[in-house]
Amino acid sequence: MPIHFDLLGPLSVVRDGRPVDLGSVKQRLVLACLLFRPNEAVSKERLVTALWDDQPPASANANIRTYVRGLRQALHDEADDQPRIVTTHGGYLLRVEPDERDLDRFDAATARGREALTSGDAERAEAELVAALGLWRGRALAELPLPPQLSRWVEQLMERRLLAEEDHAEAKLALGAPAEVIPRLRALLDRHPLRQRAWVHLMSALYASGDVAGALAAFRQVRRVLAEETGMDPGPELTRLHDDILHHRRHPDGSSATVERVAVSSVRVRPEQLPLVPPGFVGRELHLSRLDAAVGDRASGPTTVVISAVCGMAGIGKTALALHWAHRVADRFPDGQLHVNLRGYDDGERVAPADALLGFLEALGVPLARIPSSLDARIGLYRSLLASREMLIVLDNARDAEQVRPLLPGAGRCVVVVTSRDQLHSLVAAEGARLLALDLLTATESRNLLRSRIGGDRLDDEPDAVADMIEASGRLPLALSIVAARVATRPTFPLEAIAAELRPPEARLEVLADGDVRRVFSWSYRALSPVAARLFRLIGLHPGPELTSAAAAALLGCSAAAVGPVLKELTRLHLLTEHRPDRYACHDLLRSYAAELTQGAEQGAERHDARHRLYDHYLHSAYPAARLVQPQWTPITPVPALGDVIHVPMADQDAALAWFSTERRVLLRVIRQAATTGFEAYAWQLAWALTTFLAPRGLWHDQFAAQQVALQAAECLGDLNAQATASRLLGRAAARLGQHDTAGDRLEWAIKLYEQLDDEDGLAQTLHNYTEHCFVLGRVDEALTHGHEALRLYRRTGNRAGEGRALNAVGYMHAVRGDYRQAIVDCTAALTQQRLIDDHNGQAATLDSLGFAYHALGDHARAVSCYERSVELFRASADRYHQAETLVRLGETHAAMGNAEAAAQAWRLASAIYDDLGDPTVDDARRRLAGLGQAVGGPPC
Repeated sequence: MPIHFDLLGPLSVVRDGRPVDLGSVKQRLVLACLLFRPNEAVSKERLVTALWDDQPPASANANIRTYVRGLRQALHDEADDQPRIVTTHGGYLLRVEPDERDLDRFDAATARGREALTSGDAERAEAELVAALGLWRGRALAELPLPPQLSRWVEQLMERRLLAEEDHAEAKLALGAPAEVIPRLRALLDRHPLRQRAWVHLMSALYASGDVAGALAAFRQVRRVLAEETGMDPGPELTRLHDDILHHRRHPDGSSATVERVAVSSVRVRPEQLPLVPPGFVGRELHLSRLDAAVGDRASGPTTVVISAVCGMAGIGKTALALHWAHRVADRFPDGQLHVNLRGYDDGERVAPADALLGFLEALGVPLARIPSSLDARIGLYRSLLASREMLIVLDNARDAEQVRPLLPGAGRCVVVVTSRDQLHSLVAAEGARLLALDLLTATESRNLLRSRIGGDRLDDEPDAVADMIEASGRLPLALSIVAARVATRPTFPLEAIAAELRPPEARLEVLADGDVRRVFSWSYRALSPVAARLFRLIGLHPGPELTSAAAAALLGCSAAAVGPVLKELTRLHLLTEHRPDRYACHDLLRSYAAELTQGAEQGAERHDARHRLYDHYLHSAYPAARLVQPQWTPITPVPALGDVIHVPMADQDAALAWFSTERRVLLRVIRQAATTGFEAYAWQLAWALTTFLAPRGLWHDQFAAQQVALQAAECLGDLNAQATASRLLGRAAARLGQHDTAGDRLEWAIKLYEQLDDEDGLAQTLHNYTEHCFVLGRVDEALTHGHEALRLYRRTGNRAGEGRALNAVGYMHAVRGDYRQAIVDCTAALTQQRLIDDHNGQAATLDSLGFAYHALGDHARAVSCYERSVELFRASADRYHQAETLVRLGETHAAMGNAEAAAQAWRLASAIYDDLGDPTVDDARRRLAGLGQAVGGPPC
C-alpha cells in the first residue's frame, strides 16, 4: 500500500489515504530524526540528544527502543516483507522509497520548474512550482519541540520554500498575470522583509499592473527596511529597476522582470579564488571518488547545498586533497569558486566569519560601501547572492563548526568543502555534512610521493633506505615532503645517510625541523584545554602503540568518567585516533612531540608518578587475568597496588583471555619501558603474567623477548627469586625455539638459584621443564630421572597440580621407552589426580599421553577417544599450541585405522592453528596432508 511521509507542515504519515497514529510527541520526534536522514543510519546517541539534549534519563536507551518499537508497529505493512525501520550497528535506519517524502516531491517539482523557467517555458514552470508550493501545509514539522539540529534543518527548508515562491512569482509575471502575484508577495515580505528578489518581483508586478506609484512606494519601503535592519542600501537589481521605472524605460507588458533578471545575470562577477594546488599529490582515490559522488549530477537534482568535511591530524594532507579535487572539478561550477584560509589553528588570529564574508562579498562584486557591517546582514546578503548560483566554496583550516556555519549557503546548487583538524560532528549532525576522515598514506603512496619529488633512480638504487625513511616519517604526508626536500637538497648524499638520521625516534623531530613539524603540531596543541594538554603530554610517556581510557586515566591520575571528555577532545582534534572502541592510537611523530613537551612541562617527580600509575594499572590488571588463565601455576607476589589507580576487572577466564589478546603488543612495550625507567619489579612481574597467555599459544618469540627483559630487570634488583623465575621461563621459550644450548644454560641456572633459595616448589617446576629439555635432546633416561625427582619434590610441597603433571611426564617417558603398560598406569594416576583438582589443561596433556600409549598398543579406538577429549580440553583452555600437537597425533591414529578423511580433517585443523601462530611446525602438518593425498591417489585437501 502506498505510504507518504509528510514533513512540510505538522508531521504526518498517510497510508492508503488514511492517517497513521504516530504516538507520543517523543516518538514523533524519533521519526522526524529518521526522516531527516532517510536510508542512513542514525545513531542512538543522536536520537538521545534530540529528545533530551544533554540531560537524558537513565532509561534513555530503553525509551528509544520503546519508541522505535511503537513506530515499527505503526508503519508495519503486511504486504511488505522488509521492515521500515532497520536496526544497524549502534542505531536505526528508516527505509524510504523515492517520492514517499513530500520534501522529495517538493524538491523534484521545484527543480523541474526552474529548468522550465530557464528554458523560457513559463507555463510549465508555473504549473510545477504551484504543485511544489501546494505541498506545504504550514511550517515544517510544526507542533513538535525541535532540537537544534532539526531547527536548523527546518530553517533551511524555509529558505527553499521562499526561493520557490520567488520563482513562482517570476513565472506568473512572465505569463502576464501580475495581479495574481501581488497578494502572495506582500504576504511573503511581511514575514521576510529583507528578501530583495521578492521586492524586485513586487515592484515589477505593481508596475505591470499600472500602479507606478505603488511600485515607487515599494522601493521607498524596502530602502527604509534595509537601512534600519542592515545599514545597507538596496542592491543593484532593485536600484536599476527603480531607475527604469522613474525614467519610463520599462514596458508594462509583464516581460520586463524576466528580461531584467537575465540582464543582471549576464554581468555577474565570476570569482576564481582557488590557490595553487600543492605539487606531488598522490593517492586518496577513495576520498576523491567520494567527493565526486557527493556532488553527483546537481543540475537534475534538488536545490540542496552539498557539504563535505575533510578532517584529520596535522600534516595529513587535508588541504592538498581539497585543492587537488577542487581544481579537478572547477569547470563544473559555472559561477566560479570561493576560497578562504580560516586559520583555525595558525599562529596568528583565526579569521572571523564576518571577515571571511567581507572577502566573499567583495569577490561576488558587491561594492565595499554596500557591504553591511553586522554579521547577520552579511550572512543574509551572501546567501541571497548564492541562492541562484552554482559555485564551489572551499573553507580551509576551520577551527570548528561554529566558524563554518555563517559561511554556508542557505540554498542553491553550491558545493562546500571544509577542511579541519576538528571532527566537525555537529556539522555532520545538523547540516548533513559528509565526513571524510583522512588516514596515513599507504607504503606505496608514500613511495610515490617521494618519487614525485626526488626521481625514481635514487629510490630504486636504495630500496631499504627508502623503506626506513617512510617508516620514520610515519607515512605522514607533511613529514614525507620534508624528507623529500632534505634528499633533493643533498644530491650527493646516499639515501642511507638520511635514513640513518631519521632512525632514532628521539631525533626525528629535529631532523624534520626545517619543515616546521613542531610548529604545525603546536597549533593543535595550543587549542587544547589545560587538562587535555596535560594528558597529551603524558601520553608521551606511554610506550604505545595504543592505549585505553583506563590507561589514560591512570596517566592523568583521575577517574574513568573524568577522562572521557578529555579523550574526546584529543580525538576531536585528531591528536588521538579512536580506531576501535576504547582503543586510542597516537601517531609516532605526535608521540615524540608529546614526549618533548612532557620533558619541559612536567617535573621529574610528576613524570615518575605518572609512569608509576601506568605500570600499576597494567600489572594489577594483568595479574588477576593471569590467575584466571593459568590457575594451576604457582603464583608470584606482586608489588602492592596503588589505591587510586583504575584496574580492569576480570569477570572470568574468557574476559582475561580477551584482555590479554587485545593488550599483548602494549604489554610487551610496557615491560621493556618499565625495565629502563626504574620500575624493574613491574617489568619482571608483568612478564610473568603475560607469559601465562603467551605459552599456551606457542608465542615463543614474544615469551623469549619478555623474559630476557625480565631477567635483566631481576638482576638489576638483585632479586634471586625473580631471576630464577625469569631464567626458567626464558629457558622454556628457548627450548621451544630450538635454542637448546640457551635453554640448557637458563634452566640449569634456575635450578642452582632455586637450590640456593631452598625453594622446592620452584625447583620442581624447573626440573619438570628440564625433563622436557633432556627428552628433546634424546637423553630419555636422564629425562626420566629428572621427572621422578620433580614428582618427589611436588609431593613434598603438596603441589597437587604439579604432582599430576609430573606423573604425566614420567608416564610419557615410559611410553617413549616402549613400556606402554607402565605409561598407562602412571598417566591414569595423573588423570585421577587432575580430575580431583579440576585441572583441565593438565587433563588435556595427560589424555594426549594416554592416546600415544594406546596407539602404540594398537588400541586405536581408545587412542582416538583420548585424543579427541584432549583436543576439547586444550581448546576450552585456549591452549592452541598443544591442541595442534594433539591434532597431529589424532590424525596419525585415524590414518592407521584407514580413515583418511578423518586424518585429513585433523591435520587441516592442526595446519590452520600452526599457520595462525606462525609456527614452522606447519610444514610438517602440510607434508602429512600431501602424503595422505598421494597415498589415496587424490589431492591433499
